[in-house]
Amino acid sequence: MDLGTLTYANGSRKKRKRVGRGQGSGLGKTAGRGQNGYGSRSGAKKKAGFEGGQTPIQRRIPKRGFTNIFKKQYQIVNRVDLALLKGEAVITPALLYDKGLISKKLVPVKVLGNGEIDWPVEVHANAFSKSAQEKIESAKGRANLLC
Repeated sequence: MDLGTLTYANGSRKKRKRVGRGQGSGLGKTAGRGQNGYGSRSGAKKKAGFEGGQTPIQRRIPKRGFTNIFKKQYQIVNRVDLALLKGEAVITPALLYDKGLISKKLVPVKVLGNGEIDWPVEVHANAFSKSAQEKIESAKGRANLLC
């Protein structure tokens, strides 16, 4: 055995299809493109969603719902996450951003009540759930709303 006898594995290489080379090839005359017309020309493409002339599904199905453009988006922080900052006396959105608990500085922060807090802490956020506010205040802390 030497380098001159190496060949490709069976089935790893495929011959290209030669279309339009006579009737004997099975792909002569129209070269597998059907009859004459727009689809037989080079560069012909159908629109996305085209269903052969029947009304497309995106027009058959009724429109439903709407998007509320006034909805406020909050970054969620649970009290479990605040437990990671146990040594801190004041927790602000800037501190949460620095510690990697929120990903954007300019999006408002909402604190939810999942988890426990057992030390007095002052938390500044744009919104609090009722349970989060109660649990922070029961631990002798303060929940301050930012505008």
